[in-house]
Amino acid sequence: MTCPAPLRERTIQLAHGGGGRLMRELIEHVFLPAFDSAPLSTRHDGAVVRLGGASLAFTTDTYVVHPRFFPGGDIGKLSVYGTVNDLAMTGARPAYLSAGFIVEEGLPIGELQQIALSMRAAADACGVELVTGDTKVVDRGKGDGLFINTAGIGVVPEGVVIAPRRVRPGDAVLVSGDVGRHGIAVLSVREALAFEEPVESDCAPVQGLAAALIDAGFDVHCLRDPTRGGLAAVLNEIALDAGVHVEVEEAQIPVEPAVLGACELLGLDPLYVACEGRLVAFLPEAQTERALASLRDHPLGRGAARIGRIVGDGKGSVVLRTRLGTRRTLDLLSGEQLPRIC
Repeated sequence: MTCPAPLRERTIQLAHGGGGRLMRELIEHVFLPAFDSAPLSTRHDGAVVRLGGASLAFTTDTYVVHPRFFPGGDIGKLSVYGTVNDLAMTGARPAYLSAGFIVEEGLPIGELQQIALSMRAAADACGVELVTGDTKVVDRGKGDGLFINTAGIGVVPEGVVIAPRRVRPGDAVLVSGDVGRHGIAVLSVREALAFEEPVESDCAPVQGLAAALIDAGFDVHCLRDPTRGGLAAVLNEIALDAGVHVEVEEAQIPVEPAVLGACELLGLDPLYVACEGRLVAFLPEAQTERALASLRDHPLGRGAARIGRIVGDGKGSVVLRTRLGTRRTLDLLSGEQLPRIC
């Protein structure tokens, strides 16, 4: 196999896994040429395939968060909710999961047991079954404790098509709650930072929020959960994949004061900080108010807000209208502001 185009880096950098521009380049220049297929080319959170007359959604993700326990969650809970959320973003009803564990020699068995029980509780909360798995143990010093891969399968209801290509001018952009909490919660533990107000991760399953929109009959064009790269990365990915121009309003984007204060202190932009229990929805402007009401009826969607709109076809640009009335481009970062947060 040969690389079809030069990359800006000759070796893998940590930023290649950060959900930003370098990761997109890696996918476009290395993985898509090697594995290209119709489902993969949709660039969605999961592939939707036909099998035996049914539409199935299939997805996989690997979790390398450090530290493994953080306010509001742990790597086990994160690995279940993350894969369930990716399935939900395709409109699927999640059903079955697999789990692969890469365990470093020396990890306390009690800790692994605690994480396994957390995964079981998370799966029960989502109504999914963990039905197969694998375990590998690597030499001490070669695994950073524990990595978890989860894959999931779900069923997409007939007639439901949710994909980036369906986003079009005239769509509103909704977010289900405040952004940036997960990244700041992980950072606070990793760096032993004591903020005036503790920040807890938003780690949660969003399948109920997605179902609330789909079951109510809204014409949902696309859904995406803002994990690595945060809200800004999601907006850029959709803008590029759909070929549209997105405009969002800073004053309408919900950010908790504690997260905002921590970001100001650390020099971070909360729009680029990961969430693990939020969704971004793209649907016709005329359906905005009713869709917001449906999201707010759900316990995880009480902070839902309309944050912007698709203003036209374009080359995949995102513009932020600031509180001061100015406009600035919200571009993709090269990588992630914070490494290993999901």
